[in-house]
Amino acid sequence: MITKVLIANRGEIAVRVIRTCREMGIATVAVYSELDRDALHVRLADEAYALGGQSAAESYLNTEAILDVIARSGADAVHPGYGFFSENTDFARAITERGVTFIGPPPSAIEVMGDKISSRLAAEKAGVSGVPGRSQTLESADEIIEFGNSVGWPVAIKAAFGGGGRGMKVVHSAEEAAPALESAQREALSYFGRSECYVERYLTWPRHIEMQILADTHGNCLWLGERDCSAQRRHQKLVEESPAANFPDEVRRAMGEAAVKVSKACGYFNAGTVEFLYQDGEFFFLEMNTRLQVEHPVTELVTGLDLVEWQIRIAAGEALPFSQDEIRRDGHAIEVRINAEDPAGGRFLPSPGTLTRFDEPSGPGVRLDAGYRAGDTVSQYYDNLIAKLVVWGSDREKARHRMLRAIAETHIEGVATTLPADVAILEHPDFAAGVHSTKWVEERLDLSGVSSPATAGANEADGLSRHEVTAEVAGKRVAVTLWLPEGSGVAAAPTAAAPRSSRRAHGGGAVASDGGSITVPMQGTIVKVLVVVGDEVEAGATVVILEAMKMENAVVSSAAGTVTEVKVAAGDSVSAGDVVVVVA
Repeated sequence: MITKVLIANRGEIAVRVIRTCREMGIATVAVYSELDRDALHVRLADEAYALGGQSAAESYLNTEAILDVIARSGADAVHPGYGFFSENTDFARAITERGVTFIGPPPSAIEVMGDKISSRLAAEKAGVSGVPGRSQTLESADEIIEFGNSVGWPVAIKAAFGGGGRGMKVVHSAEEAAPALESAQREALSYFGRSECYVERYLTWPRHIEMQILADTHGNCLWLGERDCSAQRRHQKLVEESPAANFPDEVRRAMGEAAVKVSKACGYFNAGTVEFLYQDGEFFFLEMNTRLQVEHPVTELVTGLDLVEWQIRIAAGEALPFSQDEIRRDGHAIEVRINAEDPAGGRFLPSPGTLTRFDEPSGPGVRLDAGYRAGDTVSQYYDNLIAKLVVWGSDREKARHRMLRAIAETHIEGVATTLPADVAILEHPDFAAGVHSTKWVEERLDLSGVSSPATAGANEADGLSRHEVTAEVAGKRVAVTLWLPEGSGVAAAPTAAAPRSSRRAHGGGAVASDGGSITVPMQGTIVKVLVVVGDEVEAGATVVILEAMKMENAVVSSAAGTVTEVKVAAGDSVSAGDVVVVVA
């Protein structure tokens, strides 16, 4: 019997888990960094504890701090969400060794499937073929070049201990191999705490189809249905749906059976996702995500199952009360990710900032899983997912039109979002016909006319004498209401962010003034400087690499010239508009 769950995560997934726990009568414990002191998941949980630090490494990836909170709070189970420690064997073992229930698969399964290289080997042993590639960790760029020359370019470098497109780079030539490997390793280390990468063939026009499985500790393993996640940019998903369009039922069944084989091969239980690439009637094993997926709500809407509830029930030792033949899939569901990114011109630049307005959609068949509300800040230090908008319809066309209606009702100000790009995807004839692929957004979708203004507006505090104060007592967050006379000098907590100027629209990877000052288009951290004073650069040449929201972005020179000044170094924090390099 699970009575209190600590959610070792943040944002919308932490909120999602809290809501199901509350419906099940289970108490919840949130953890938070310094920047998330007043985040939505913190406000909704029954208890909340400070981890300290700002970056993920200092907070949500701090094992000892989380273990300390488990002991102090008395939590008897931990839900890892996704990202962070969700696929970390050491973390799962550290939890279970303390007699605390880990709401996920056994550490041994994470060890096999959390490592994408060993998962490829396990799938092959189970008789499921993967994408052609090297099943060893990359030691140098020479191995990438050798592989590319052998199978043909392009090839894909992937993080061995991650997913979601983080730490993945497509390499089109031998010259790109070394910098791509270095970048992939940096991203993988930043997001997953492990830098190992491997290489595989990059298919020409595949669809990304994944199969949701659910397995208990009594030997039952079922496939619930597939999700098509082909609408991607930077190898990260924008739009997901279930069922997949133009997907033969015999392939669906074969893929589901293959997913079960892979799961059983590693002794898997709990919820998991087996991912495949599908092209020309064939499917290839890609990887297994030993956790809940961001896009799990579309499966929930078509099956009627609460996957978080079943994660908890399975972790508590319950058996699945239904068989494969009893699973029903009705209608069609579509999810769009609302990310804090500016899709103008197809660039998808990170857009951290404060949400000064957030009008949520409603109506029949509409669901919003959000990690923020108006007044909350989307930080450069974490993932940029604001919310997931999900709809259900009796068929794909009804779901598509319902999603367009729901997006039209959604108004967000203070940051740019991907919603305009989502509309462009949903309205395009290729998407309507279900003939898009993982490369379609970047290679064929015209986003040149897309804009995403991030206007700002906020309300001042209303001057009431009631004051909401957040305090920490021995590291535990406590909300306190104070009733103080006017003019006492204590400011009331505002209902929205303070007024701020409108976000400037920046074109390209960077902005260069007439004087040759190259500026960064967003807040972030410099991870690499590629030029020194005296270097000759061409227009479009990358001068620094900026990390924002766990994504690396190339900052380029808009004109040719000689570098006369370098104003930053690796590790420096910068704000939008800061000059990093001067070219004359």
